Amino acid sequence: MASRFDTLPMRLRAVSVEKHIGDIPTLLVRQDDQPRPFIIWLHGRTADKELDPGRYLRYVRRGINVCAVDLPGHGQRFVSELQEPQRILEVIQAMVGELDGLLEGLESIGGFDMNKAAIGGMSAGGIASTLRLLRSHPFKAVVLEASMGSWGVKRDHPMFYGLSEEQFDSLNPVENLDGWSNIPLLAFHNRHDQWIPYTAQSIFIHALQDRYDDPNLIELVSFDHTGATQEHMGFGRQSAFVKEVQVEFVARHLRVDQEITT
Repeated sequence: MASRFDTLPMRLRAVSVEKHIGDIPTLLVRQDDQPRPFIIWLHGRTADKELDPGRYLRYVRRGINVCAVDLPGHGQRFVSELQEPQRILEVIQAMVGELDGLLEGLESIGGFDMNKAAIGGMSAGGIASTLRLLRSHPFKAVVLEASMGSWGVKRDHPMFYGLSEEQFDSLNPVENLDGWSNIPLLAFHNRHDQWIPYTAQSIFIHALQDRYDDPNLIELVSFDHTGATQEHMGFGRQSAFVKEVQVEFVARHLRVDQEITT
């Protein structure tokens, strides 16, 4: 039976390796051992790190390495119960707790320039990225797809069952921005997203813009109808545009001045 890695395009397999960093299964995409800027990419619920090879190829061609990660309970560490909506906050928090060890592992492997690191994710992966950025971190840019930083409009979602109002407020990113550093942020969202309402991200983005000395460091790109599943997964007809724009955003803010031919 073919592994997920074996299903990746040949051009991507040629510059990739699957490697466990501690207990975390990762897909490392890099041309060589030369230290390069990189992005940690976190997928969404019920997905896996091999989901979007086109994204990774665009990054590596632009001279940016990628570390794509399987969330807890997903991909190579699949646990069916952790795929359920009521467990996703648990998964997100576990992933947040793993990120510092992941960075240490990447530094020991080599080839990842710790002074030029970005982070990003889609949906649950974007929420994990947001939570990690609420305290001190080394990241110089962040990309968020179909994610949310203002949780009030989703208070009745199963992921928040069992939380008291005090616990909910203590976790809700928009209510806990004192530790946020003003790094460049690029967010994509569909105005008709049926899983995560547009306002769950737009309120957060506007709150950040009010805090930044230069609000132009934050970009929110929105769409109406893309044909994506539930107007949430992958942005449908806008998928290629989203990938191209984010790669150039990350390259600009990590100061990447080269393009590599694969």
